Amino acid sequence: MEITAQAVKELREISGCGMMDCKKALKECDGNMDKAVDYLREKGLAKAAKKAGRIAAEGIVESYIHMGGKIGVLVEINCETDFVAKTDNFKALAHDIAMHIAAAKPTYVRREEVDSSELDHEREILRAQALAEPKPKPLPIIEKMVEGRIDKYYKEVCLMEQPFVKNPDVTIEQLINEQIAKIGEKITIRRFARYEMGEGLQKRADNFAEEVMGQMQK
Repeated sequence: MEITAQAVKELREISGCGMMDCKKALKECDGNMDKAVDYLREKGLAKAAKKAGRIAAEGIVESYIHMGGKIGVLVEINCETDFVAKTDNFKALAHDIAMHIAAAKPTYVRREEVDSSELDHEREILRAQALAEPKPKPLPIIEKMVEGRIDKYYKEVCLMEQPFVKNPDVTIEQLINEQIAKIGEKITIRRFARYEMGEGLQKRADNFAEEVMGQMQK
């Protein structure tokens, strides 16, 4: 089918990819814009993988303080050059990541960081829950269920696997890989710290995630 210049322009604005890449994606996907976006994301992931071995020692430490000082976040995001670290796009990415951490409350950056004893404890709880059901399933099925729930647990506590709060259709890892493909440098989230006022103390229950989301929409 014929791919119009307007369709290519629209896909470029959505994806930030080059004209020829966008045209090829639309051809491969029969002009379907949503499928073309997914196609480019997959290509972006491939490009990101090629950059995985590079050293990313530059970057910035971004901060986000929730209105009223209820939540504070510090996050270190690395790239390869000081030039990229100073660009508006990179700074905007870092700010979005900091706001996401404030809203989504991850505990770790990636699943490899999760303590094994914590996982074992979580498995024990999940296994006990499955066995306590009125009609417990056979053990092999229970074990598969437990591992499926552990995978869901990773998505809840690991920053890279969480849906991005500003666009839940992509994970933080996909967001980073899109930027790697766009910028052309390796980008990594090294570490973060999140502080919540009165955390661990008895206090009124506020939905800080909703408040942060409200600020992100403004």
